[in-house]
Parts: sequence; C-alpha cells; structure tokens
Amino acid sequence: MDQAGIIRDLLSWLEGHLDQPLSLDNVAAKAGYSKWHLQRMFKDVTGHAIGAYIRARRLSKSAVALRLTARPILDIALQYRFDSQQTFTRAFKKQFNLTPALYRRSPDWSSFGMRPPLRLGEFTMPKFEFITMPDTHLVGITQSYTCKLEEISEFRQQMRSQFWRDFLGNSPSIPPMLYGLHEPRPSLERDDEQEVLYTTALTPEMANGHLQDAHPVKLEGGEYVMFTYEGLGSGLQEFVLTVYGTCMPMLGLTRRKGQDIERFFPQKDAMNQEPPIQLRCEYLIPIRR
Repeated sequence: MDQAGIIRDLLSWLEGHLDQPLSLDNVAAKAGYSKWHLQRMFKDVTGHAIGAYIRARRLSKSAVALRLTARPILDIALQYRFDSQQTFTRAFKKQFNLTPALYRRSPDWSSFGMRPPLRLGEFTMPKFEFITMPDTHLVGITQSYTCKLEEISEFRQQMRSQFWRDFLGNSPSIPPMLYGLHEPRPSLERDDEQEVLYTTALTPEMANGHLQDAHPVKLEGGEYVMFTYEGLGSGLQEFVLTVYGTCMPMLGLTRRKGQDIERFFPQKDAMNQEPPIQLRCEYLIPIRR
C-alpha cells in the first residue's frame, strides 16, 4: 500500500480511538512501523505532526462535549486522556482562547479553534449561501429523545425517519416542502446525555388535511448559512457531521442560539420508494458574522 493509503487508514482509525491511549508507541504498533518512521511519514503525507494533530482532535471532541452535555469538566478531560483538569484547561485555552468553563457558558458557539478531521486529497465544500430569513410561522408536532453524545448520529438518523413516517402516515399525499427543526440541549436527568427536540412541521396552508394535534411553531428570523444536500436519505447525517465538523470551521462561522432547520423537497413518488430514498434538503444553521 502507498503511504497515502496507510495514513488514510490510520486517520480513520485514530478518529474512532481518540478517547483511548494513543502514545506514539501504541499508534506505531497499530500502523506496523517504528514510531520514528511513522512520524516522518505522517508529516510528509499530511503536513502535520501526529502528536499535535491527535491533541487538537481530542480538544475539538472535548469542546463538543462541553457544549452538548452537562458532564463535569474533569470527566471530559479524563475521557480525552488529560491527566488533570489543570492540564486540560491550559491546553484548551491555548487552542480556543477560552477556558472550558467560559466556552461552555458562551451564548454563541464559535468554530474558532476547532480542528477538523484531516482528509487526504481535495475537499469539496458543499454548496452553501448566506440568507436572511424573516420570522416564519409553521404548524408542527414536536417529539423528543435522549441519547449519549456518541450515539447522536445513529439516533438522529433513526428518529428523523421514524418521526417523518409517523407524521405522514395518514397523509393522502406528500406536501412539496417539509420542515424538520432540530434543537439539542443537555439532559436534565443525566449529565452525559443530550435531550433532542425534533419538530416535523409544515406551513399553515400546506398543513390543511395533513396534521392532527399540531401546535403553532415560530422560526426566529435572522441570518443563516444554508447548505444544500442531494443524495440518499441514509447519507444526510454524515453530511450534517461534515457541515459542523469541517465546513463551519473552514468558513470561520459562529453559531448563535436557535434551531437547525431542515427543509425537505420530496419527490412526487417518495411515498412509494423503498428506503433509502433520494432526497433534496436545505440545511440551515443560525449564525452570527
């Protein structure tokens, strides 16, 4: 295998083991090379030092845990292999210019300091644009679920599909535009879990005859960045992870408070398609520039 292929496999493995011991000896043993050769090969292929990259990715993962859970800072520090809260705080402040406590309490979530996963080769930014949206009134049904941070992707994919099946189960036809509104917050019952509110919604004129037990929903106006996804429904969650983990840091954007908005434009025969269906989705994130 060529060097790029070796490092590509190693990067994938590292991403799944950031909360495990990753000394150079351990990583070199996994790759099957001496640590000196591995360090040189990693730097040649990626342009980054492997130890600094691992630390930056661990700190980026810990930043997500700080924002999306209520876990004690020490627990997060220990999970990502820092030997004390003091060591973690020093490293975190160096990367993010804020202490972990201030980072957690900040009303906005800046992408400054986030280290995206390395991708070998050219990365193609998804189509995006900045839009200003007025206050928008919808009607919808809100459901919630709780999960651990590591389970978010799997749960979001499953719940999105289930909620839409429930939502449209008795509908005579599929409306031309559907809204999915996503709002995560730390669970009040378990500090290592998230509570996620997901609202399936339509405009009032589209809701006629489609919804029972729906409640009014107001989308707050303001500036959003809108990314466009076209592909299999099974790939949407990976797209969302790329948007947050790579695109937002590359664009230097700050997420303000508010809901993520999914706008779906179903194909006319979507009800008759076997999953995974093809879909087009505009994914909007509230931002402050």
